[in-house]
Amino acid sequence: MKKKSKPAAKKKSKTVNHDKALREHLVAVLKGGEAHVHFMDALDGFPEAKRGSFVEGLPHTGWQLMEHVRIAQWDILEFSRNPKHVSPGFPEGYWPKTPGPPDGEALLLADHNAYHLGQLVDMRRALGAWPES
Repeated sequence: MKKKSKPAAKKKSKTVNHDKALREHLVAVLKGGEAHVHFMDALDGFPEAKRGSFVEGLPHTGWQLMEHVRIAQWDILEFSRNPKHVSPGFPEGYWPKTPGPPDGEALLLADHNAYHLGQLVDMRRALGAWPES
């Protein structure tokens, strides 16, 4: 007696459920919570004067850690989008060489983003979607 194969609809349903669960998990990780710290909770209150400082027993500064995150994120996104992308050498290509930003471009980027974040706050206020305290 031949074994019956599962109908195609059940396979598709299982894939859709898996995809939905994966997406929900990804959103939870990105938002933070459970075992994941919220991104801004880790950054808020970090002393500006200490961003390029080493701590005894730790190999990287705060700025180096954030720059490493940025480099790795860029590499993973480029690898996903561009089949011709060549990743930097590991590990040296994933870590900055200096303990702090080499020039003012990081500050320029922060100011640029702060300006547009302010615009988003204004927009949310105008839409009645900003929590007033």
